[in-house]
Amino acid sequence: MAEAFLELRDVKTHFPVEQGILFRRRLGTVKAVDGVSLALPKGEILGLVGESGCGKSTLGRTIMQLIPATSGEVVLGGVNLTRLSRTELRAARSRFQMIFQDPYASLNPRMTVFDALAEAIRTHQPVTPRQMPERVGELMARVGLSPRFVNKYPHEFSGGQRQRIAIARALAVEPELLIADEPVSALDVSIQAQIINLLAKLSREMHLTMIFISHDLSVVKHICHRIAVMYLGRIVELGAAADVFERPLHPYTKSLVSAVPIPDPQRERLRQRIVLTGDPPSPISPPSGCPFHPRCPFAVADCARIVPRLEPFDRGQEAACIRMREINQENIQHPTNGNGGGLTTDGHG
Repeated sequence: MAEAFLELRDVKTHFPVEQGILFRRRLGTVKAVDGVSLALPKGEILGLVGESGCGKSTLGRTIMQLIPATSGEVVLGGVNLTRLSRTELRAARSRFQMIFQDPYASLNPRMTVFDALAEAIRTHQPVTPRQMPERVGELMARVGLSPRFVNKYPHEFSGGQRQRIAIARALAVEPELLIADEPVSALDVSIQAQIINLLAKLSREMHLTMIFISHDLSVVKHICHRIAVMYLGRIVELGAAADVFERPLHPYTKSLVSAVPIPDPQRERLRQRIVLTGDPPSPISPPSGCPFHPRCPFAVADCARIVPRLEPFDRGQEAACIRMREINQENIQHPTNGNGGGLTTDGHG
């Protein structure tokens, strides 16, 4: 891999659970992100996927320093963001920006599009008032909107148009890193494709490094170079997007991939759907050993004792499973009852 532009070194983000008003008592800790290490080269788009509540959005906000990391380091272009003062961090924010899930909530309803974009530009760039209309017009055109809409308010636009405005605002400071937190999940399917194509186009033209957060693997498949699969605050699989889809290694990834519809009715009827039973464990009291073992049909006694680390398998693909080689090299079939409630193949759980 090329030299890393963004590096996460054993990042943990924990939240205390407390009770009481005057005399607060600590009841436990929510381990939203529990030891994530990643490295992204310049220009790569990494897909971050997993079930709701697995820690994807918290990790994105930790990278942005919107939520402070409990421990670990976030290094962007050789600068350790976790060690910057508030003043230094404010100056550094022009290098990394975020697109949020709900475009309406992320835009100020009392500001016109011009004001919202101009505010972002003025914060980080020396642009004169005479130059501002031209700069705002360029941003609007870049995201596929007419500059004549600059004096309208957010409520006057459709959901897809609002997300384009949010993208334009993120690009206003010419960032090097873009974190897209489920940017299409609140949009219609036809609009989703337009926004995905726009982000891919902008990434190529501006050579952006991007983390694309989503729970929809079919969306991630079309835009990302690599995919990181998250479960209960940890990365359980990492590899090239094509490899993760064609031959998932981790049992959890196998279940996610099997849920992606195939646009071929005959193949869709013949394939086996892997359905996870039960809910993910609570991040307040995660299980010992492998966090997935209570739901895994391949679990053995050691899975409850050993915390697996990401290990390479082939062609750069990695997975955190102590039985990874045994399961994938011997092509073990998914048991219907496993360890008493893992996966089923009948599609009914």
